[in-house]
Amino acid sequence: MNNEILGGVRVLDFTTIVSGPYCTRLLADLGAEVIKIEPPEGDFIRTQPPLRNGKSAYFAHLNCGKKSIALDFRESEAIALIRELAAKSDVVVENFRPGVMQRLGLDYAALAAGNPRLVYCSISGFGQRGPWATRSAYAPMLHAASGFDLVNLSYQNGLERPLNTGIYVGDVLGGTHAFGAIQSALLARERSGRGDCIDLSMMDGVLGMLIYEFQEAQFPQKKRANTFQPTRAKDGFIMIAAVKPNNFEALARAVGHPEWMTDPRFGTAKGRSENWAEFMSMLDEWASNRTAEECESILTAGNVPCSRYFTVREALQAEHLAQRGSFSVIDDGAGTLKVPNPAFKFDNAEARARNYVPALGADNADVLADVLGYSKDRIATLYSKRILRDDREHA
Repeated sequence: MNNEILGGVRVLDFTTIVSGPYCTRLLADLGAEVIKIEPPEGDFIRTQPPLRNGKSAYFAHLNCGKKSIALDFRESEAIALIRELAAKSDVVVENFRPGVMQRLGLDYAALAAGNPRLVYCSISGFGQRGPWATRSAYAPMLHAASGFDLVNLSYQNGLERPLNTGIYVGDVLGGTHAFGAIQSALLARERSGRGDCIDLSMMDGVLGMLIYEFQEAQFPQKKRANTFQPTRAKDGFIMIAAVKPNNFEALARAVGHPEWMTDPRFGTAKGRSENWAEFMSMLDEWASNRTAEECESILTAGNVPCSRYFTVREALQAEHLAQRGSFSVIDDGAGTLKVPNPAFKFDNAEARARNYVPALGADNADVLADVLGYSKDRIATLYSKRILRDDREHA
């Protein structure tokens, strides 16, 4: 039995940076044949650290399991070649600024004319239409434009400047939404026989994530929402997330203060909300003479949702994640590295990172021969015309 959910699905990947590659990496993890189509200089992320022997671990993380062909998009023969590939593909994913693919003659209307079953996904900052559509967009500006950054600032105490951006939530969220939308379109195609065009806005994705804040913006509340904040132990911090009433009762017992359950300041959700700062201070007092590990052990034994604060380096060493198979070890030509597997697992199918990281243009010949039936001489001619490129030019 074939346990590759997307086995036999061919994807043309015109994406770069993070959002698009994150989406197509997930497609590859499910067994799709993802053909990354790159310009002669390659995806910008190929040059980004961490670098080892000229290879980017950042690139490997986002692009393992894909094939690479490198073409000069300025040449009409390259565009014709892409059209041939699209006619034999199931999915196209692109994250250029709106209008670029149309100028190249590679937009949905052009490609679907030769392949009505094509699923075409365009990822952009603000969508394909509207006053902001043609603005260049990266995650940090989407965090600013959506309200995400100012909401986060409002939850901090004593800060007046929005926090720095180092984690690209908008990109990862956009890529995840695109991955789900593509699956839905492929399922719909099985029923209708027709493909579809997906317009994915990363701005919409970030706004959709702000659930309470989206509603509070329409129906303002008199008091700022309480936030879960770190409890200070004697050697670090612990996050205690006593969300529901039964969590609070477990917490009161675990820290040796069962009287909190009947204290009018804390015994009800309303009371805790009104006295939140005092409640947090009392947790700090309890934890102050214990290590974070001791706090976690006591609270976990008492069935209280909590966690110590770990660095990413420490989290990568967690035995739980090793036993779950949360990572795969791959080799990108500069040595081995861990990359995350998808967050989801199936009983009857594989979902995992694949141990192949393509050099720029490494699969030019194989893709053109296997998919389009090009001869060695024809491929050699494309190289001689500098329509096809590969990593040897950058060695």
